[in-house]
Amino acid sequence: MKRLISIFATLIFIQVAVFAQKQIPAAPADFDVNQENIPHGKIDTIQYASKTVGTNRKATIYFPPGYLKTKKYPVLYLLHGIGGDEKEWLNGGKPQVIFDNLYAAGKLAPMLVVMPNGRAMQDDRATGNIMAPDKVAAFATFEKDLLQDLIPYVEKNYPVFKDREHRALAGLSMGGGQSLNFGLGNLDTFAWVGGFSSAPNTKVPAELLPDPAKAKTMLKLLWISCGDNDRLLNFSQRTHEYLVEKNVPHIYYVEPGVHDFKVWKNDLYLFSQLLFKPVDQAAFQKYSLNP
Repeated sequence: MKRLISIFATLIFIQVAVFAQKQIPAAPADFDVNQENIPHGKIDTIQYASKTVGTNRKATIYFPPGYLKTKKYPVLYLLHGIGGDEKEWLNGGKPQVIFDNLYAAGKLAPMLVVMPNGRAMQDDRATGNIMAPDKVAAFATFEKDLLQDLIPYVEKNYPVFKDREHRALAGLSMGGGQSLNFGLGNLDTFAWVGGFSSAPNTKVPAELLPDPAKAKTMLKLLWISCGDNDRLLNFSQRTHEYLVEKNVPHIYYVEPGVHDFKVWKNDLYLFSQLLFKPVDQAAFQKYSLNP
């Protein structure tokens, strides 16, 4: 009987160990809870002249705690979904709280975070039929606005680095598709790219990354994530499969969840900690449940 108990206990231990090995990282329970007794960053709204759209456009910007105008910073451009605007992340994702907590824990490289309106058109409000063809097309137009109007404005008015290795681009849903399309399509501009639950606007893989060899040499980090019960998972899955086929290093992170901010906040928590630091590609595998 003792021998049977011992064998049974050993089997349970092995199962638990195997299960533990397959656990993917996740944010702790209090990662998005405001802490009063730590330094806090600053949030501001900026306006920039958009030659692309022909009007002044708004973006929200987060400055890290201890921000100094005499110091240079890298920049993360963080994009919203089809029903959002430059305030969607603030309203639904608490990025300022997440970042403040990460800075307090010493886990984040100092950076500016710019949250623009990715709907590049004269009336860029998320009103009426947000799926109207002109509004959907405006998300593609934003590529020109981002590259030719917003980034030059930020680099002229704030103490930031102006090279690709100090620029990151990431977003959720429609903004995830934008980030993959624009980031991988402009490797001379961005070295860090992340797509959270990327939407159907994501280009097909061969069009998204026609030169995998170039991507291997130029990308610091390519992050693709999605909830396991998200109806848009197939868009991330097909991109991942193409990258595996072409041997392009990347993180493919499938987590419990659907198409909502619970998933996207967790993604931002994990993704942001990797930015503007030395990259260990061997550690990419820990984000995947696949062997």
